[in-house]
Amino acid sequence: MNRIVIIGGGFSGTLTAINLARLAQAPLHITIVNSGYPACRGIAYSTRRPEHLLNVAARNMSALPDHPHHFLDWLRTRSEFADTPEPELRETFIPRQLYGDYLRGLALHYTQPVDRRAQAHIEMIEGEAVDIHPCGNHVTVHLAGGRHLPADKVVLASGNEPPADLPGAGQLTTHRAWCGNPWGDWHTRLPPDGGSIVLLGTGLTTVDAVLTLLRLNWRGPIHAVSRNGLLPQSHFKGIEYDDFPPKEIDLTTLGLQPLITLLEAHCARLIRLGANPGIIVDKMRPHTQRVWQAFTLEDKRAFATGHASRWNVIRHRIAPSIHQQITTALITGALQIHRATVTGLEANGADQVRVLLRGEGAASTHLDGALVINATGPHTRFSKTRSPLMQNLLAAGLIQPDEMDMGIRVLPDHAVVSRTGAGSKSVYAIGPLLRGTLWESIAVPELRGQAMNIAQTLLGDELPAGATRRWTPESDTLAMEYHI
Repeated sequence: MNRIVIIGGGFSGTLTAINLARLAQAPLHITIVNSGYPACRGIAYSTRRPEHLLNVAARNMSALPDHPHHFLDWLRTRSEFADTPEPELRETFIPRQLYGDYLRGLALHYTQPVDRRAQAHIEMIEGEAVDIHPCGNHVTVHLAGGRHLPADKVVLASGNEPPADLPGAGQLTTHRAWCGNPWGDWHTRLPPDGGSIVLLGTGLTTVDAVLTLLRLNWRGPIHAVSRNGLLPQSHFKGIEYDDFPPKEIDLTTLGLQPLITLLEAHCARLIRLGANPGIIVDKMRPHTQRVWQAFTLEDKRAFATGHASRWNVIRHRIAPSIHQQITTALITGALQIHRATVTGLEANGADQVRVLLRGEGAASTHLDGALVINATGPHTRFSKTRSPLMQNLLAAGLIQPDEMDMGIRVLPDHAVVSRTGAGSKSVYAIGPLLRGTLWESIAVPELRGQAMNIAQTLLGDELPAGATRRWTPESDTLAMEYHI
């Protein structure tokens, strides 16, 4: 029996295991090694806060790209949606904790399959993988505590790393007013009413935090700080716009600056039509990975430093109901946005942390918070990873950073590339680890395709007749439904 070990029990790892189990035609044992968050949920879907909604409507959230209505059909098994009209259900932004139930249920179906004739079985292990040792055509995965797991193949699906450390954060690890992990239960230790909350970052994690504070009727001021001062935008009702991309232009041949010029021209045209220019970002979605891979290294760096923040604000939108709550908080002054760079952190007595800032015009200022939360987003400099597993793999030369140092260098079939430049025959990677290679590698449409591709690669000749060999953004009919 072949054995596959998947390191990471979040969305990417879970979907890889599910696809392996449902496509396997020969006996297969799949082990998911999970650490840190509830298995099969990961960070995003382990929340227990009902105010945290999916950022995508239900119609585009099937975990299985070849079954586009799978999630909608699952919702119909829930009593709270039994009477919801189909058009309304398709456009509903479901609580993320409920989506976690969906993923967990899918995985448990194969952990304890009803059909005992099933070829594959999923086993879940709670533990931290710390090293991988190749041995001939096999590998051994070592866990903290001494346990080891023999495997024929290993899939690295460890997801996002925690936020990067900020200057001075190392001296605050035990300070009551400092929270270095925005995905923990920080809301259980809120300061007395009247104290300020300072959120470092203005992205999706900050939106989550603001929603929770509003739900808890927090009365004190809420401050959010980032270099660009931009909050995520709302989903919107689109219009038909067939002029982009132009049929006569191959987007992959343009390079960065001509592409930006083209995008800006079409955005301006949409504005003149009274439509949201975000439509152009949506229309880019099926092409983004290929365009990114065609960029020169210079173009990639220029985009990451000069355009990525604006792209992400438009690309990763939030539910209209959530956007309305955030907008109201801004209008009433409950939420204040500061466009500034964090230059340092320091204790301000036993009950406050001082955030040192450099604002526009290089002016220095500060904010004092009774609770300061690091919501700056995942650490993305891979060579400085804090993961013991990745540190060991880098030291042994089994993996190497991609050219942007955002993740792991991989081949098109997801096999990791060693320090010598050779593709591995036994270790593969998926998810945010491929951010530097693919750019778009964190959202459900991309991840479900990757999970299908890795499953097909690992199963090889075992695939059932007629199975799709490669799943791409262009072939994902779900990802093409971009308007709500």
